[in-house]
Amino acid sequence: MQRPPSVKPLPERQSPVTQAAALTGLMIAVMWAEEIVDFSIFRGQLNSFGIEPRDPHTFWHIFTAPFVHAGFPHLIANTVPFAVLAFMSAVRSVGRFVSATFLIVLIGGTLVWLFGRSSVHLGASELIFGYLAYLIGVGWWERTPVALGIAVVAVALYGGIIWGVLPSNPMISWEAHLFGFIGGLLAALLIHGRRPASSAGRPVR
Repeated sequence: MQRPPSVKPLPERQSPVTQAAALTGLMIAVMWAEEIVDFSIFRGQLNSFGIEPRDPHTFWHIFTAPFVHAGFPHLIANTVPFAVLAFMSAVRSVGRFVSATFLIVLIGGTLVWLFGRSSVHLGASELIFGYLAYLIGVGWWERTPVALGIAVVAVALYGGIIWGVLPSNPMISWEAHLFGFIGGLLAALLIHGRRPASSAGRPVR
């Protein structure tokens, strides 16, 4: 008698919480690995991968600047808010989170490159402000209980940092804060701004 071929069970798909936590942890690990290598081997030379406004040879640094920090105190200060806001942004959809991150880096970094002071702008604060704005924007454009709830929690935790978009300490890139925030709002609009159309008052499936 011939035995039926064995069927391997499909691997279980990771939960959204697990995926969001894993991706957030990976991004933080990249930042810390970069800073450890920079400190121990390059002695701070990797800071040159920050954004240098209006230098055409370094425009592509808009993609590296958010992951480079000016020392461990700078990185430590950014790690917790980045972890919280990145996780909150990713927990509903990792795919949308990746798209939002790309848009924040592209839009925010380009605006810093165009309008920032002549200095080297670096650090994850561009993404921190971008994720905060993204969560607020998603709540505004979706207006679902979940989206609004996450937006309220984000504002309750880190709404006070919004003042950082204003010029204050000359050693802090308020431009990265401001343009990262703008990038986050635009990312939310582009990704979540379209609402389902309805016909005769009935929702369209």
